[in-house]
Amino acid sequence: MISVEGLTVEFGGFTLFDAISFVINKKDRIALVGKNGAGKSTLLRILAGMQTPSGGVVAIPRETTVGYLPQQMELPGERTVRAEAERAFEQLHRMEKEINRLNEALTERTDYESEDYHKLIDRMTSLSEQFQMTGGLNYQAELERTLTGLGFTQEDFERPTSEFSGGWRMRIELAKLLLRRPDVLLLDEPTNHLDIESIQWLETFIATRANAVMLVSHDRAFINNTTQRTVEIELGKIYDYKVKYADYVDIRRERREQQLRAYENQQKKIADTEEFIERFRYKATKAVQVQSRIKQLAKIERIEVDELDTAHLRLKFPPAPHSGAYPVTAEALAKRYGEHRVFSGVDFTVHRGDKVAFVGKNGEGKSTLVKCIMGEIDYEGGLTLGYQVKIGYFAQNQAELLDESKTVFETVDDVAQGEIRTKVRDLLGAFMFGGEASDKRVSVLSGGERSRLAMIRLLLEPANLLILDEPTNHLDMRSKDVLKSALHDFDGTLIVVSHDREFLDGLVDKVYEFGNGRVKEHLGGIYEFLERKKIESLQALEYRTVPGKRPEASLSAAPASGLSYEAQKEQNRLVRRLEKAIADTEREIARLEKAIAGLETRLSTPEGAADAALCSEYGALKQTLSEAMDRWTEQTLERERLPH
Repeated sequence: MISVEGLTVEFGGFTLFDAISFVINKKDRIALVGKNGAGKSTLLRILAGMQTPSGGVVAIPRETTVGYLPQQMELPGERTVRAEAERAFEQLHRMEKEINRLNEALTERTDYESEDYHKLIDRMTSLSEQFQMTGGLNYQAELERTLTGLGFTQEDFERPTSEFSGGWRMRIELAKLLLRRPDVLLLDEPTNHLDIESIQWLETFIATRANAVMLVSHDRAFINNTTQRTVEIELGKIYDYKVKYADYVDIRRERREQQLRAYENQQKKIADTEEFIERFRYKATKAVQVQSRIKQLAKIERIEVDELDTAHLRLKFPPAPHSGAYPVTAEALAKRYGEHRVFSGVDFTVHRGDKVAFVGKNGEGKSTLVKCIMGEIDYEGGLTLGYQVKIGYFAQNQAELLDESKTVFETVDDVAQGEIRTKVRDLLGAFMFGGEASDKRVSVLSGGERSRLAMIRLLLEPANLLILDEPTNHLDMRSKDVLKSALHDFDGTLIVVSHDREFLDGLVDKVYEFGNGRVKEHLGGIYEFLERKKIESLQALEYRTVPGKRPEASLSAAPASGLSYEAQKEQNRLVRRLEKAIADTEREIARLEKAIAGLETRLSTPEGAADAALCSEYGALKQTLSEAMDRWTEQTLERERLPH
């Protein structure tokens, strides 16, 4: 679908890409990886036609459509959410207007036997069939399904986009992109503005409904669940692995070990050659051999070893000052903005040494509760901080408080204490401020760079309660590893707001779920919480399928294995029914795809293309296939919620 040949990008003498070549095929699911600054976003912009390379060719067939979601963009705010999302169907709207115009023209004509009248009918028939084939009859349902999957409610659809934050507006742009169903989907950090439920919905969409996809993400779980091919950018070259990211990591480690062995062997050979040259340089009897060795040395293509992974760097917090046994206690806590209730009746106690996660859909009050704890906003009810609690707080606006006159190194060195002062440059390198970047002034840093620098400062300041609000959005995988390891060893109390499942896994031992104006406590890690959520979804299914079931008979307090015999039997019957329905739908999809392929062969001939009945049959089959695919997606999602 897209062929890249000899692509070269140079900036002021620096080569970002050195004659790289690769192909994006139909239905590819590609993770584009590499350290920050390797050129991932640049490559996506070139593929999207938004940037011109220095050399090489990007060949995209004329009929191939490409959709691109950048990390940041300026978004309009005057339309409603629905109206903005409907812009994805502008072509359908144009077709609909043309069909209405043709209808009006036909009703006004009386020359039924004329050639012009028949041409008008043919044009009307062709356009109507094209309208049906491209989803003109059900696009509103698809629009609502996509917006709901990305976290919007029915009430949100008619609200102006100006009422939403930048993160929610980015979701609208993502919805428009997905609704257009481009042949190639280019996504640059799509999960940065999504909560866990929306990320899981996007994973399912990519797996079941997208065409070719190339994405950049620092969310390991998201990459592993959505891609089967990994393209790495390293030192201006492309390395193409036909495996998932988790397998790529192992292969890359082996590749680097091989590089290192080859590098060491080459260095020994170079040293031996240089020693020979130096020893016999001034001996006339060895002049020929010396000149030969000098030429050999000049011709050697030096082996480069991939940059060392410094994720093993152990960032150790200063010992947490002693605090009371209960750093945070909430009793009947509530927060309202006018008539809007964010949450109410919140009761919880965070014990000293707890590591807890705040999770839930965006807008449910996670950051609001953090601001209540920080004393930044007022609230109703009781909220008590424990004895001698010293808070270290990270939010996105922390980056705005940095001293712009200082360098990156000075900013960190000012707060570093003890042994870590000897490793400040190593630490900066692990957070993508290696080499000359450590001498940059804060005033010239991007927003993402400032956020990372603010994070480093925070991690070096003594505190016994760390509160981190989405700390991983601007960190690459290596930096996240350093941060996660440091937080794991932190001997104080941690509250972290995050949608990054891999980052939370093994880090937190308690999850507070925000939703429907309530905050619910779940003991255990993030994946235990997600598994429990599946069981709660099963409970909702049982209420719909088992007469007489009462909501009070909660399954959320016990795993599936703790169900009564009758409930277990009903669950098993539900699983069997779903699996049979999925199998039946898959057979129907296979039958429809075969029939459509046959019609496409016939329509490719001049006679077939002119056959109105054949075109109508083709459009109807495509519509039926789309409905079957939707049904299969819903059935599969239901089955995934049930225990296997």
